[in-house]
Amino acid sequence: MQVSNPNNIKIYNLSAGKSLPEWLSDRKRRSLLKKDVDIQRRIELLQDFEMPTVSNCIKMTPDNRYLFVTGVYKPRVRCYDVSQMSMKFERCMDSEVVKFDVLSDDYSKLVFLQSDRYVEFHAQYGRYYRTRIPKYGRDMAYHSASCDMYFVGVSPEVYRLNLEQGRFLNPLKTSANEILCCQINPHHNLFTCGTAEGKVEAWDPRCRTRAGILDVATGISAHNDGDLDGLPAVTALTYRDGLNMAVGTSTGHVALYDIRSPHPVLVKDHMYGLPIKKVAFHQAERELVISIDKKILKIWDRNNGKAFTSVEPGTYLNDLCVVQGSGLFFLATEAPKMLTYYIPTLGPAPKWCAFLDSMTEELEESATPMVYDDYKFATRHELEELGLTHLIGSNLLRAYMHGYFMDMRLFRKAKAIADPFAYDEYRMQKIKQKMDEQRANRVQIKKLPKVNKMLAEKLMDQEEEPLKKKKGIPNLLKDERFSALFANPDFEVDTESPDYRLLNPVVSKLDKQRMKKKRHQEVAMEIEEDEEREGHPSDVESDSSDDDREWEKEVQQQHRQIRQEEKMKKREEYLARKLKPKFMELKSGEDFSSLHAKKKRESRKSLGDRVQKEVESGVATLTGAGGGSREMTFSLRKSEKDKQRRVEAREHHQERKELRRSAGDITKKIQHKPKYWMGKRVQ
Repeated sequence: MQVSNPNNIKIYNLSAGKSLPEWLSDRKRRSLLKKDVDIQRRIELLQDFEMPTVSNCIKMTPDNRYLFVTGVYKPRVRCYDVSQMSMKFERCMDSEVVKFDVLSDDYSKLVFLQSDRYVEFHAQYGRYYRTRIPKYGRDMAYHSASCDMYFVGVSPEVYRLNLEQGRFLNPLKTSANEILCCQINPHHNLFTCGTAEGKVEAWDPRCRTRAGILDVATGISAHNDGDLDGLPAVTALTYRDGLNMAVGTSTGHVALYDIRSPHPVLVKDHMYGLPIKKVAFHQAERELVISIDKKILKIWDRNNGKAFTSVEPGTYLNDLCVVQGSGLFFLATEAPKMLTYYIPTLGPAPKWCAFLDSMTEELEESATPMVYDDYKFATRHELEELGLTHLIGSNLLRAYMHGYFMDMRLFRKAKAIADPFAYDEYRMQKIKQKMDEQRANRVQIKKLPKVNKMLAEKLMDQEEEPLKKKKGIPNLLKDERFSALFANPDFEVDTESPDYRLLNPVVSKLDKQRMKKKRHQEVAMEIEEDEEREGHPSDVESDSSDDDREWEKEVQQQHRQIRQEEKMKKREEYLARKLKPKFMELKSGEDFSSLHAKKKRESRKSLGDRVQKEVESGVATLTGAGGGSREMTFSLRKSEKDKQRRVEAREHHQERKELRRSAGDITKKIQHKPKYWMGKRVQ
């Protein structure tokens, strides 16, 4: 059992929990029931309450004793006896069931509308008769007074099949191209059908004439100011009584109508834009409406449309069955398991499962702990401070969003190891806080607090000002929410930080404006003549412009001073790094004077000799002219990769030279002597 609490309404999902596959043997089932705790704690309200793949339609018999469900695959129907809480029988069919209806009070007479245009009639023992309608069907309704079955579908005609005579009657011809749903009012037997054009047509079965047409699309468009993606088709119909009707559309709207008026009483939007699958009225004191689309089930008040609660199971919904007079309802879904929900606020449990009331009462009395009560959420930065980053990826840390969940005991141990004196500091802080609370009862002289004295002084000055303040603005000094601002040293304003220094000109400007405003108001109170008041704004404007210039200069000065401090800091770091003492290594048998003389002799050599020596040694040294105060040494040697590349190139060149064939032999054998033109040969 899974409990949710949307909108402070307890909803119990009785289908939650593990289910055993059908192919398991009885022995394996019994062993799993003994070992697996989740299977032992599950609530199986109806045994085998599932389909192989998908469940399409679900409906209860009028006597509330049997529950029928159709699904695939293979196409089948299952009947459940709720008094026995088990399946009574199962029958397979040739094609998928689109809609079905119960013609009797129990399970003895059924009719199924299938997807291949066939209509099957079933009795207690099985299929009784099978016939076919001219067009594909979408919905059907049974008129018990005349024993007529009405079929609607992909056609403007409503086909009528009389079960007493056993033959088709003349169809009803509507003005629509396609009819999606139909319903018969049980109070006055008025037949209504919803069309794809967004209209509801009402027919009188007694005279087979149209009683009226209700344009639902116009009412929905007027409610949304014409902001719709397409034409709203009527996809669901239901009646509450003889006058009140609910209409569901393909745009996700549910409209409540009084059939005496063409305008909707209330329009409820599901806010998903998906077609409404089914609408049902819950017969309770609250007068609630239950509507479903493919994604969500919503329960709301039919008088004002206020949401009562909602159920979003996470799988697509196909059909709804509400057990009237109780808080139990079933859902057919696009999943093998059919869902069962119980809401005690809607009503008590049915008689055949009265134990649900006692179970829910026990669950409400016993307070269940939260899942993460014994766990601590820690970010990666906190783990680095505690030294627990090596546990990332293990079972001790569970990744969640931008951090990790860890056991509270592990967190406390790591905290005690990382900061062993944290408890002592916390204890001293608590003792100091208790002493301050005791001292607060004594007679004290008005003085500034120890923390944020400048801010407290400004706030005290504002209190003493004879200015008219706005009502409802609390004082920071007297407000308990900001008491820690002047007591806890963690909230101390750092006046030396660059951010505060850049913000300080703005604060000083606000203080000057406040004082100037105070001065002008005092002057205005003393001046009584209107002529003197007219000259005052110009002075204020000039003063404000001067203040702006002074404020800009102060801001620029603060920026300039901060940049100079940063430059000086960098220069000091550079000098400290460069002016470190340089140590020279003396070889055995050398002294400092001989080393200095050797260095002097090296400096007297010619540039060519020095360069040649540096090339041979592979190290070049450039010495400044200022007595060797500046010196730069760099290596002229090639890297190992360059040396290896040069050796390989030399070997490759030698190999090519050995393999190359010379053309000297050819040129020696063939000698071409130069020819000269001697003019025309004379015979």
